[in-house]
Amino acid sequence: MHRGKGMKFVGDSRVPVNKKPNIPKDYSEFPGKTEAFWPNFLLKEWLVGAVFLIGYLCLTIAHPSPLERIADPTDTGYIPLPDWYFLFLYQLLKYTYASGPYNVIGAFVIPGIAFGALLLAPFIDRGPERRPVKRPFATGFMLLALAATYFLTWESVATHDWEAAKEQGKIVAEAEIDKESEGYKIFSDEKNSCITCHGENMTGGAAAPSLVGTGLSPDEIKDIAKNGKPPGMPAGLFKGTDEELDKLAEFISGLKAE
Repeated sequence: MHRGKGMKFVGDSRVPVNKKPNIPKDYSEFPGKTEAFWPNFLLKEWLVGAVFLIGYLCLTIAHPSPLERIADPTDTGYIPLPDWYFLFLYQLLKYTYASGPYNVIGAFVIPGIAFGALLLAPFIDRGPERRPVKRPFATGFMLLALAATYFLTWESVATHDWEAAKEQGKIVAEAEIDKESEGYKIFSDEKNSCITCHGENMTGGAAAPSLVGTGLSPDEIKDIAKNGKPPGMPAGLFKGTDEELDKLAEFISGLKAE
């Protein structure tokens, strides 16, 4: 090699290349840190799942789901309540900025942003760290989501009228009602406001009791229709004549539960 001529590298194609296949090491090379997926890990998963399933089945047997009466579309006083895992969204729709004319914001925009951010979190925070303090974005977003969900769920439970909900969902006795009778026509007349609270089938709701099988006499029914009955029924709601009131009282008094 002469000065100033540089250095030359020569390759020989006859030298074989020792390529190693992309195969992970066997789990036995990491004692105490990993285990075989089958059957060790999968068996543990099945056992844990079986314990939770049996516990859940026992809970449903000990505390069966409460049933409510058949849905009545004419009951305008019914207070709906979704399942517990939707209570935070239900509470969100009660606020001014997410209800009424802004219903789209509460039903689509805010939940869409939250769940969209959850889907994008793995792409935004791609750090290899596993400790929460080393991943501020993922940790902060998770804590914010948990806090918002917990607060909204708590507010929904705390502000719900449970006494009214218990009454509105109570299964009440029904009677075969002759809707062509004169008494029912007086009952369903909008000027008297009876059907608005007591419902088309006279089984009541959150705002009024059932009129089936009351055990009241016609005179007692007329007194309530004229003077009301605290706390839910004010006086003066019945606008018909005395003759119509007599027929209505006889009709309601004659309703017997099947």
